[in-house]
Amino acid sequence: MIVSKTVRAASIALTLLTAALVGCDGGDSSAGGGGATTQPGAGAGKKLTVGFAQVGAESAWRTANTDSIKSEAEKRGVDLRFSDAQGKQENQIAAVRGFIAQRVDAILLAPIVETGFEPVLKEAKAAKIPVILSDRRVATSDDSLYVTFIGSDFIEEGRRAANFLVKKTGGKAVIAELQGTTGSAPANDRKKGFEEVIAKHPDMKIVLSQTGDFRRDGGKKVMEAFLKSADGAKINAVYAHNDDMAIGAIQAIEEAGRKPGSDVVIVSIDGVRGAFEAMAAGKLNCTVECNPLIGPQVFDAIEKVVAGETLPKRIQVEEGVFTQEQAAAELPNRKY
Repeated sequence: MIVSKTVRAASIALTLLTAALVGCDGGDSSAGGGGATTQPGAGAGKKLTVGFAQVGAESAWRTANTDSIKSEAEKRGVDLRFSDAQGKQENQIAAVRGFIAQRVDAILLAPIVETGFEPVLKEAKAAKIPVILSDRRVATSDDSLYVTFIGSDFIEEGRRAANFLVKKTGGKAVIAELQGTTGSAPANDRKKGFEEVIAKHPDMKIVLSQTGDFRRDGGKKVMEAFLKSADGAKINAVYAHNDDMAIGAIQAIEEAGRKPGSDVVIVSIDGVRGAFEAMAAGKLNCTVECNPLIGPQVFDAIEKVVAGETLPKRIQVEEGVFTQEQAAAELPNRKY
């Protein structure tokens, strides 16, 4: 009888333990509506593990963005698994699959382009690992595949750039456009917002438009080609989808014997330190801020979702617009 009671007690204890373990991994696997469940291995007191699939290091903005997220992870004691995709989508997809295999608590993805991520996001959802999008969004048929998107309103940034140019040129401009990475959310939206505004001004036309891939050398090469084209001499304004391409364009304009900032009005987006230096030198007219320092917002969101809290599908980043007149005073405040 003593042996029988012991076996029965052990059996009951094993049943209770099994139920408890199943309960830790239970719940709805869907992240629909921004909801979340407790993740595998994310128990109380456990060090948070996050996989971060970054675009690359194509610009000063991207470097500052990476530094912000890395430093915030270190500050909070987060085990951050970092992957630099070097501008290649296939590298990002492989990184996300790697994070899934590692059973991280959450995945942070800054998608290079909008399309093509749905299959791997479905894999993350099946593994009950929440995905947070930073800086750029994805296009999916099911928005429950990611929890939230933390980033800027790229369409509004395009509008702000256009509104500055309308005011600066009196609504008359022959514009060369330096686009960002083809298919990326910021390139698509910054173009859309800009064109939405200038469509109201018949004397403002984009006569040349090409991607510089968000890179300084890309901006320089494209601008050199623009200036040598049949419409090159007519260009009196440049709209660059980021500051690095604008700085490259400035170099090309100067080498062509023209004066950036006066002969050619230049407006760009990001608000990096190099842009403020160019404005202070009179070579760039305006930069529309796109704040990369989102580390605190990112990890606030990740901690909440791992804890099972519901998040909005969109978390906005606050930003401003800066002109030449503000550059000297603002330059010391630039952290990137």
